[in-house]
Parts: sequence; structure tokens; C-alpha cells
Amino acid sequence: MARVRYGARTDAEIAASREKSARLPDIWSTGVVAVWESDPEVVAAVLPPPLKPAERPLVRANISKVDLPGYPLGAGSVAVAARHGDIDGWYPLVMPMTHERALIGGREVFGEPKKLGEVTVERDGLVVRASLARHGIAFVEVRGAVDGALPLPGPTTKTDFYFKFLPGVEGSGLESDPVLVHCTRNEKVRRLEHLTGDVVLRESMFDPVADLPVRRVVELTIGEKTTDQKGRVAERVSARDLLPYIHQRYDDPLQILDGPPEGSV
Repeated sequence: MARVRYGARTDAEIAASREKSARLPDIWSTGVVAVWESDPEVVAAVLPPPLKPAERPLVRANISKVDLPGYPLGAGSVAVAARHGDIDGWYPLVMPMTHERALIGGREVFGEPKKLGEVTVERDGLVVRASLARHGIAFVEVRGAVDGALPLPGPTTKTDFYFKFLPGVEGSGLESDPVLVHCTRNEKVRRLEHLTGDVVLRESMFDPVADLPVRRVVELTIGEKTTDQKGRVAERVSARDLLPYIHQRYDDPLQILDGPPEGSV
């Protein structure tokens, strides 16, 4: 009988797949990073327990084009500074990806809040434009011009916090208590330039990052970097505590009932 590709793989095939995935070469990306200071009470409001606000109410947008061989990928995230115990890190609220392959792996393995979207990174001479878009709305846009090279940082380690969970089969609650995941990323940078520009947040029902206003831009750069990542379960958390926040993960049609904050544009 011919090989049935949906059939079971052998132990040898599973081992070969794992070995190959563990030997990936450095994959470089070109991306824009914008960090801004927002309102402390807003940043605190989006953090599920046991996460706590960091010392400063920072928001970070990463917008990148990843040089995957034969499979270019647009990848982005919008995250807020957070703290778990004595560890400082970032809690991503949305992570647009341009391909399903990158989306599924991150969601199922780490609990990343990835969603299909459009990611744009454009450079024309010194002029740079980068954006994250979904449902036809560029809800984050960075516009600027390169005004000089920056010293290259040494290798750094950064931590992102994710909640991994499954909705209940019967349509309410969660299937079991979620886990809080620490995802550690080792980052190397080979090019870094400073941008003079601004960050534009646009109203979106499904990606309401406009609720995190830009009070002061702290960092605006474009660079080339490579990262690897490794996750671990930090603790099991209460499903009841997380339930009020799980709409962050999904495009819920009932979000149309959620109005923007008073005074927002």
C-alpha cells in the first residue's frame, strides 16, 4: 500500500523531525521597535493575575519581516511591560502573523495570542513606515526617518508571559486550569538605527490598542536581529481569574458592544 501521509509516523521519523528542528540556522529579521509610555491604570487593567504592572507603564510594538528561506513572514506584536514575581518581562496582547504556519505553532505550544494579519515594513532611503493591520485597519503605524546608527547591544535575554488554555467543550469556561508560560528569548543584533518619528494608534473593535495612548515615545528603532526561544510553565493559575481576560485571545463579535474609553480618538 502506498504511504498514507495522515497515518502514524514511526519513532524514527518523529526523532528525525525533532533533530532537524533543533538545528535551525540563525534566522534574521528586519524590524521596527517602538516603545512608549502610557497610562499606568490602563496598563494595569489589561494584566490578568498573577501578572503585575512593571515599574514603568510601557507599551512595545514590534513590527518585523522575517527572512525564512522560501517562506518570508511578517510578524508583529503589541505588548505591555509586566512582572511575575521577581521577573520583569512583557505581556503581549496581540501578535499578528502573515502565515498560518507561524500562528498555529505559537498558539498551541506556548499559548501566544497570535492572529492572522497584515504586517508591513517599508524603507525608502531614510524614510521608514511599518504597520500592523487586521480587518482592513492599520491599528498600529510607525512613521519615521533614520537619523543615525546606534551602538550594537550585546546578546540579551528577554522574557514574554503567555497564558496557555483551552476553552471548554460545552461552550463555557475552560477545559482545565490554565498555565502561565515564561518564554525566554535570546537575541542578537547585527544592525541598529535610531528613528525620528511617531506612533499612530487607530481605533479597531478587534484590536483596541488605541486604549493604550502614547504619552511619550521612549524608543524608536529599526534593526536586524535573530532570536531563539524556549518556554517553561511557571505556574498553574485559576481559570476563574483568567476568564474575564480570554476575549483578548479571540475576535468576539460581541466586542461591538464594547465602546472605546471616553475621550479616545
